[in-house]
Amino acid sequence: MRKPAEMFDREYEWSALTRFITDEQPGATLGVVSGRRRQGKTFLLDAACRAAGGFYFGATEATDTESLRRISASLTAHVRPAAPFHFANWSEVVDALFALGAERPVPVVIDEFPYLVRANPELPSIIQEAFRPLRDARTASRARVLLCGSALSFMGKLLSGSAPLRGRAGLELVVRTLDHQLAAEFWEITDPHLALRVNAIVGGTPAYRREFARGDSPRDGEDFDPWVVRTVLNPETPLFREARYLLAEEPDLRDTALYLSVLGAVADGNATRGGIAGHLGRKATDLAHPITVLEDAGLLHRDQDIFRDNRPTYRIAEPLIGFYHAVMRPVWDQLERPGSAARVWKATRRRFVCNVVGPHFEQVCREWTLHHADPDLLGGLPAQVGHGVVHDTAARVGHEVDVAVVGLADGRKPPLLAIGEAKWNDVMGLAHIERLRHIREVVGRAGRYDASATKLLCFSGAGFNDKARAAANADPTIELVDLRMLYGLS
Repeated sequence: MRKPAEMFDREYEWSALTRFITDEQPGATLGVVSGRRRQGKTFLLDAACRAAGGFYFGATEATDTESLRRISASLTAHVRPAAPFHFANWSEVVDALFALGAERPVPVVIDEFPYLVRANPELPSIIQEAFRPLRDARTASRARVLLCGSALSFMGKLLSGSAPLRGRAGLELVVRTLDHQLAAEFWEITDPHLALRVNAIVGGTPAYRREFARGDSPRDGEDFDPWVVRTVLNPETPLFREARYLLAEEPDLRDTALYLSVLGAVADGNATRGGIAGHLGRKATDLAHPITVLEDAGLLHRDQDIFRDNRPTYRIAEPLIGFYHAVMRPVWDQLERPGSAARVWKATRRRFVCNVVGPHFEQVCREWTLHHADPDLLGGLPAQVGHGVVHDTAARVGHEVDVAVVGLADGRKPPLLAIGEAKWNDVMGLAHIERLRHIREVVGRAGRYDASATKLLCFSGAGFNDKARAAANADPTIELVDLRMLYGLS
């Protein structure tokens, strides 16, 4: 299968689909493809069907009867039989799909599968029955059936626990957002300072450039503010209301106002469950369910404290939602008025830097450490990368650590490979390094981790002064990481 020239990256996903679809072994096989909305799943699967001569069906919100009528018409147009199909139930549909693979392996895609299940909850059990190991229709076919969906809470449960399809799938593929390096390449931005600010707003979602911003990318650093005004804050563009639609499209979110309030509390810097509850004037126990639902939907992410057990913190997983709650939601009425975007943005840029770019920069530093940093630089392969608070009993204070890297334990006390501090707007100096040295000593005394070889990482979006550079040159345990290094440019 030749990947389309217009498809950016997705090498891993295309290779996985190619191996699954072109597998010559007998018997129909099942695959599940999931991922957050706007990541290009439909484009990916439709391209795979075109490349391999397969069948693609995109479900819609409809009654069960209407969906059966639609797939009957689609399959009739694809196969062109002597008489058109008129399926009475989904068992007939599955058998007809299996028949497509009678002579060769062929992809069969059912996109937006959750819509069909919402109208007919028995559908997973029907498919389970169709994929029984010795069933004749299955063994005589080499159809490669792919179920796809964007409702992460639903798709995550499709193959888990006692779900009917557990153990039936031969492929479970998650189409993820582009990381910060690939996103910069996709947006054709070579300036890392500009790239990170753009990434803090739109993240790595491909559709936000191609469809939602109509290919509009900031030309340089001076064009960043005008770009924000003419795209994200412009009521005429789809990006303007996208954050609201992302929430509304999740089927498990019933009380939208409550979920918006939870996300708003996190965007305001309330990262713990108690902090969120206090911000909303509710009991922490009352928020257990909405927080869990937001996690399952992929909109909220829970991070464990590396240094303290049972002290999780929460962050918004989708940058555009974080930007909406921090910048747009408080002044929504003004932004809806045409011509107000420039004035509003001028007044909210400081909030953008503090509440959006700063936390996003810290998260990018953690992701770079986990996925891009050379293990030799860290002193080993990371087993866990996160952040946390180190309690200094002698001084009776807590030291926040932006980046904490734990290595493989190997049966002994786990090594703390590195601790780091991330500053977006500050030129880092010797004081930052001395602070990390002190924290390293406190961790070593606590005894939970082996801190004898812990590296000190300084991440800065503004650079380092001469004293910091001199200290790094004199001490091999100190690493200075700038934006060019974060973006793989040095």
